[in-house]
Amino acid sequence: MHRREEAAVRVLRSHARRLGHRRWRGLVWLQGTPAACRAVAFELWRAGTWPAPLWLGPEAPAGLDASSWLPPARARTRLGGEHGLLVVDAVSAGAGLDPDAVAALAGTLRAGGLLVLMTPPDWGARPDADYARLAEHPWCPEALTSRYLARLARLLAASDEVIRWRPGETPRLPRLPPRLPSPSSPVADADCLTADQAAAVERLARLRRRRPLVITADRGRGKSAALGIACARWLAAGEPEVLVTAPRPAAVESLFERLAALCPEAQRQGSDVVTERGVVRFVAPDALAELARAGEVGGAGRLLLVDEAAAIPAGLLGEWLDAFPRIAFATTVHGYEGSGRGFALRFRARLERATPAWRGLHLAAPIRWAADDPLEPLLHRLLMLDAEPPATSDSWADAAPLPRRLSREALAADEPRLRGLFGLLVQAHYRTTPSDLRLLLDGPGLAVTVLEAGEAPLAVALTADEGSFEAALAERVARGERRPRGHLMAQSLAAHAGVRAALTGRLRRVVRIAVAPERRREGLGQSLIEAELSRAREDGRDLLGASLGAEPGLIAFWRRLGFRAVRLGLTRETATGEHALMVARPTGEGGERLLATLTERFQRALPGLLAFELRDLAPEVAAALLAEGGAPALTDDDRQDAEDVAAGHREPALARPALQALVRHALARGMPPKDADLALLVAWGFQGLAGEALARRLGVPGRRQATARLRQAVGELLQELA
Repeated sequence: MHRREEAAVRVLRSHARRLGHRRWRGLVWLQGTPAACRAVAFELWRAGTWPAPLWLGPEAPAGLDASSWLPPARARTRLGGEHGLLVVDAVSAGAGLDPDAVAALAGTLRAGGLLVLMTPPDWGARPDADYARLAEHPWCPEALTSRYLARLARLLAASDEVIRWRPGETPRLPRLPPRLPSPSSPVADADCLTADQAAAVERLARLRRRRPLVITADRGRGKSAALGIACARWLAAGEPEVLVTAPRPAAVESLFERLAALCPEAQRQGSDVVTERGVVRFVAPDALAELARAGEVGGAGRLLLVDEAAAIPAGLLGEWLDAFPRIAFATTVHGYEGSGRGFALRFRARLERATPAWRGLHLAAPIRWAADDPLEPLLHRLLMLDAEPPATSDSWADAAPLPRRLSREALAADEPRLRGLFGLLVQAHYRTTPSDLRLLLDGPGLAVTVLEAGEAPLAVALTADEGSFEAALAERVARGERRPRGHLMAQSLAAHAGVRAALTGRLRRVVRIAVAPERRREGLGQSLIEAELSRAREDGRDLLGASLGAEPGLIAFWRRLGFRAVRLGLTRETATGEHALMVARPTGEGGERLLATLTERFQRALPGLLAFELRDLAPEVAAALLAEGGAPALTDDDRQDAEDVAAGHREPALARPALQALVRHALARGMPPKDADLALLVAWGFQGLAGEALARRLGVPGRRQATARLRQAVGELLQELA
């Protein structure tokens, strides 16, 4: 190592020690050629006594222990751990910046640690290798814009907190302000590190039936450890079983580490921690959902802890809320895999309806670093982890703006407007991640339409163009032989419905739509969609479509706007816990023919799917989809068969065709899909819910009582249609 490099490393090590005394962390922006950056970063790595250093990049430098290197795709496997040095390789060949990976691992960096970001000197002038994930067919990564990277470089250059370093030069250190004494109060709970954490443990210990607790915190506040402390105390108090779930086992590793420290006699058996008094079990969300639906978990007195709840489908959270009398949800507010703020806002309505006595608790005090640590707010600015919509204004109530397209070039240069718009998207959709900001600025074919009051966004819609495939490629995609990147809707319709024209046609998809909470139910979303319909016609597109969670309210919104169902996923989506539904409306002559083909095929397949693959679909959703298919007139024979079931002793199963026709006729007449009698008859007549399963759904003792309720539903439906 040359003397200049030795001197630079000494400067950085000395600065890291000063940061450690304040319980701060720092960001080093290392700019240079790939070889030079890797060489000096490795010397810094070797020269320090860094606790558990980690190198993030496509490959490890020569001489590095393989256990200290991690590809970005595996960043989440290190959650729950701590690192004293984090080197992010965004300069080497094949390397790029993965925003989600950096956001995830930055929370593992302990006080006195350095995050070293290696980039080219002209970072932001062109896309990096990670842009390959954005390059939808037929785009190549090199042809994309790099507004996102240029914005990062601009913010880093303007930041006073950044340590700037070029190989062969002395690092330029930020000026540290005078160290002020920080008042610290003793924590009453000896097992806890902060008063916030102690308050969380106390509230968990007093968890009561039908009074859920929602714990929110930024990264590094010890919420998972608080859950572990509470588990130890529950076991000590004689609790026989505590169930824990999270998106992945790594998310609760700190929970189990804290539990093990407090219960040294406990034994780890697979995903369980077992003591003589009880057990703490980890169950993956999908497995927990199946157990709850089968009645094998939950029930009187049972206890469930849900960590990183913002990354779990809302539908599953709602099911567990019903199944477990005592339940606590914990989630990160500003995180790499979902917005806890969006989760809290959207899930609050469900909590208010089902358990109005629920309580919330926020942990503010960090544990791994000081409250005035400069790295956390810096990363929040860079990655927009803390993006919020603008504060509401009384003048907004009178604003009736017209939809307009935003220039993404101008948006990338307007930080306040970008932050407000992205904050609106975060608030409306709790699975928004840091990489979505890159998609917003650089995704090919993406367009942004807004409704604004001044420069404050009231509503926003993102759209993307799809299709226009050559016939030969469309044929291979439809046969399952090719899967080009992107074109979600076009490829799904071709692969699942077998309609090649969905690929050769010109489609436009609504990727995301969001409305400010205080302006919902005022028609702003409808105005945006109507504007997109007009623009799609002007641009010569065939169809405007969208993909959404199959939920009655959403289906009703799109149906009011003239959209029809064209495809339903056979399994629940990981992100939403709901089946993905695709809807479309024609915007051109070719689209009329294409939509007619798609809807005809969908409705023809729907009854068979409901009888087999979609037997678990919510009956209200099934009814809403059946309603789009229309129905022939109810015949005299059908009506007689239905009356024989309702008023006589005819076995309902022997009159199933007539009862199916009765349901379709009621839906065609405009009866709401949420009607309880309709939902019951859809579940029985189309989805095969019968016998003991039907009795359990209805909450009646056995099959005879279930059949009686079925007859009653038929009678009430006949009376309604009379």
